[in-house]
Amino acid sequence: MTRCRLCGSAALESVVDLGATPPCESFLAADQLDLPEPAYPLHLRVCTECWLAQIPPLITPEETFKEYAYFSSYSTSWVEHARTFVTDAVRRLALGADSFVVEVASNDGYLLRHVVDRGIRCLGIEPSVNVGAAARDAGVPTVTEFLGPDTGAAVRAEHGPADLVVANNVYAHIPDVIGFTQGLRALVADDGWVSIEVQHLLTLIEENQYDTIYHEHFQYYTVASAIRALASGGLTLVDVELLPTHGGSIRLWARPAEAAAEPTRQVADVLDREKAAGLQELSGYTEFSARVAKVRRDLLRFLVEAAERGERVVGYGAPGKGNTLLNHCGVRPDLLPYTVDRNPYKHGRFTPGTRIPILPPERIAADRPDYVLVLPWNLRDELVEQLSFVHEWGGRLVFPIPELSVVEVTS
Repeated sequence: MTRCRLCGSAALESVVDLGATPPCESFLAADQLDLPEPAYPLHLRVCTECWLAQIPPLITPEETFKEYAYFSSYSTSWVEHARTFVTDAVRRLALGADSFVVEVASNDGYLLRHVVDRGIRCLGIEPSVNVGAAARDAGVPTVTEFLGPDTGAAVRAEHGPADLVVANNVYAHIPDVIGFTQGLRALVADDGWVSIEVQHLLTLIEENQYDTIYHEHFQYYTVASAIRALASGGLTLVDVELLPTHGGSIRLWARPAEAAAEPTRQVADVLDREKAAGLQELSGYTEFSARVAKVRRDLLRFLVEAAERGERVVGYGAPGKGNTLLNHCGVRPDLLPYTVDRNPYKHGRFTPGTRIPILPPERIAADRPDYVLVLPWNLRDELVEQLSFVHEWGGRLVFPIPELSVVEVTS
């Protein structure tokens, strides 16, 4: 990487180098285990001109998202998060039967199904063929496309301008951030709203959430860098919400520049927090790499010592973030014989790079392991409840981030 993808500056400084890993959602079938597996450098840098944190675009969205292993509806808490958002957005924007809502990267319809239930016209734009088909099967109108200026203009011409455009957990996934933002502007009505949810770089740094760095995530936003990104497509930030999702996210409320009011006080408050954390100067990034190394050492020490005591540790979940963690830590089946996942698509497959088998969740109760390593740590409250049954045999849960913690659960 020689130039910032947002402002074009060559002033890029290293934040953390995680070595080389396979793409985090490239789960392996059994007949692929003896084949070569590509790995790509995973090196986060920050632009000291616009402060956008980013990794090089070594894989394309087309490679990742044409067929995708992640289905949002398998997370109970995420579906509830989407339902709450829709309820609040309908009230905030006075959406009704004459309104039109578009979601970009709509996945399997986990959010728009709540819009459909309210009788509001909507459309999903989803690049992955398999999850888009699942959305249509669930009654959510969905087109299979990547968003750019041309796609946005075509959708607007066919369906009309959108009163609300939603882009949750996709703004980090697009290397052409300017073209994508122009696509959002093409979709939204001149007096409409754009709502974007994306992980907050502030909490990523503060909470050691380095496993959310992977090849699908091309950039990592502060509110300050998001303001500049939105402006590149003709959008202006007017409000921001701090959310607990994904370990700490921001919900950006933007409007076309010509319709935007002055930003709320909350925008200024979050900008002040980011500045106080040093995220608009290199000092805010210099210690991150050392803290990442400690997470790795602590997890490996725990797994090795458990193995030497004859105790068994298995995994729960096969999220993309888990694959960054497992590959960076060098965890193999000798330390983690398998992990489980609720998504049947992943059953019988193997984690990329580390080749750990992925099994159905029922395997944990059958095997009664001493510890369950929870890889989707961002769903901690949900999973502590789901996995409370491990208490029956004295099992415990292990969360690797922000620091290693072993949790006793109760039934």
